[in-house]
Amino acid sequence: FYGISAEYYADNMTSYFGRMYQARYLAGVVAGMKTENNQIGYVAAMSNSEVNRGINAFTLGVKRVNPDAVVNVIWTDTWDDAEKERAAANKLITEVKVDVITYHQNQDYVARVADEAGVFSIGYNETAEGLSDNYLTAAIWNWDELYYQILREYVQGKANSVKRHWFGIGTGVIMLSDYSDLVEEEIRVLVESIRKEIY
Repeated sequence: FYGISAEYYADNMTSYFGRMYQARYLAGVVAGMKTENNQIGYVAAMSNSEVNRGINAFTLGVKRVNPDAVVNVIWTDTWDDAEKERAAANKLITEVKVDVITYHQNQDYVARVADEAGVFSIGYNETAEGLSDNYLTAAIWNWDELYYQILREYVQGKANSVKRHWFGIGTGVIMLSDYSDLVEEEIRVLVESIRKEIY
């Protein structure tokens, strides 16, 4: 058996997950360089190891390039609730005055609210369609590559040969999506340099 989990395994089960925190770190670098008022927003689903890891990595990326920036987190306590996610994004934009926002939710409601408000956003999970260039990039999964690697291992008779797979940024399973035209060359070059440090 193969189970999607970052923490669990058994004699007859290999767990697998991606090191999404690596892409989150790079996204934090982008956010830290794009913010003008040093207020960055993060709409988070719930406090578990994966979400906390992502927030921490994103914040470390921000702080690497902009020590004065602050990452403001609002929790929705749900993976998919359009009303709560939109409300959280609106609060961060109108009350905290964030000028860059990201999220760890299943859908792209936060990015859409940001786009309507003219605020920079960084997506998650997959690339959102139909948004302006204020949608800078996204920390995304390439599930095809992940399952290709797992199926290849299985066909080769290597099932359960490891306790868990942690697919990193060098495997093509997790990455940043294409940049918008508003991500300057200076940022792209720096992010690529840092990506090479990770991989």
